[in-house]
Amino acid sequence: MLQFLADWRDSIPLLNLLKYLTFRTGMATATGFIIAVAMGSRFINWMRAKQGKGQPIRKEGIERHVLEKAGTPTMGGLMILAGAIGGTLLWANLTNVYVWVVLMVTAGYGVLGFMDDYDKVTKQTTAGVSGPVKLVIQFAIAFAAVALLIWFGGKSPDAPELSTSVAFPIFKRLLLDLGWFYLAFGAVVIVGFSNAVNFTDGLDGLAIVPVMIAAAALGLIAYLVGNYVFAEYLQVHFVPGVGELAVICGALIGAGLGFLWYNAPPAKIFMGDTGSLALGGALGVISVAIKHEIVLAIIGGLFVAELLSVIIQVAYFKRTGKRIFLMAPIHHHFEKLGWPESTVVIRFWIVSLMLAFLGLATLKLR
Repeated sequence: MLQFLADWRDSIPLLNLLKYLTFRTGMATATGFIIAVAMGSRFINWMRAKQGKGQPIRKEGIERHVLEKAGTPTMGGLMILAGAIGGTLLWANLTNVYVWVVLMVTAGYGVLGFMDDYDKVTKQTTAGVSGPVKLVIQFAIAFAAVALLIWFGGKSPDAPELSTSVAFPIFKRLLLDLGWFYLAFGAVVIVGFSNAVNFTDGLDGLAIVPVMIAAAALGLIAYLVGNYVFAEYLQVHFVPGVGELAVICGALIGAGLGFLWYNAPPAKIFMGDTGSLALGGALGVISVAIKHEIVLAIIGGLFVAELLSVIIQVAYFKRTGKRIFLMAPIHHHFEKLGWPESTVVIRFWIVSLMLAFLGLATLKLR
């Protein structure tokens, strides 16, 4: 929003900074952090008063979680959304279609997550909104987002079919044009990653740090892919306009840091589905916009592993009546093995960081 002030840079030279994407990304990060932290204590106290017993904890889960985490308020994702959306609206170029598509998915999934959290808290159940209903809404939003990206997104001058194609890491110019089947592919990426982050959100600080790491990696890729000179040098597909998504990634990082201020063990508030569905959806749609959907599976490999552990556990149990993991998602498996919660969280952070570096390495392995 403030970018329009750049037109006044001839009379106020300092405003010249607003034309630099890196400056606006840094300011979006700071703004997201300030908003989230400023909401902080008052918001948490208000949510605690409103929610009473807080988010219900699965009784079949880790026993100490039932004892230690009971009564902790949820819906902390509202803090993250306020910081991320506020930072974006203030510093991003609001004439950019990619910005609005990502905000649409983030806000839409945030509302869905809020409905789910509200249902859990008011009814004191872990069920929330039914799974099929959530998936229908998620796919509806995702289909709309991918369609908008195809119709209104910037067209690459060196690959007109890029908007409906899947690009592959390592291979320089290899594209698989799916045509309108790309709608389904893109929607699966968005919905799948949204739920993957949701499954990961089970321990204090476990999900938010890998989300910030993934946002940093995707933000860097967006900046490079959206710059013709860098894209040509790295031999990746140039996508006009997606560089602006670096601002959103910066706002997500800042808001995530502000939330972590209160979510660090022992957590004063949980992000809930309000945060996890929105954050996962945001990362998913960003990867679709910058044409790095497969790289997202590398950068967000931790989230993919968490999702797969649930799918494998459920499928194997239905088939054999036995379990592969002691408990799913997989972070609870390691807790069942005797790892302290802090050990699981920090080791998962390390894995997430290494996967992000591996994903970024694919930019040069071509």
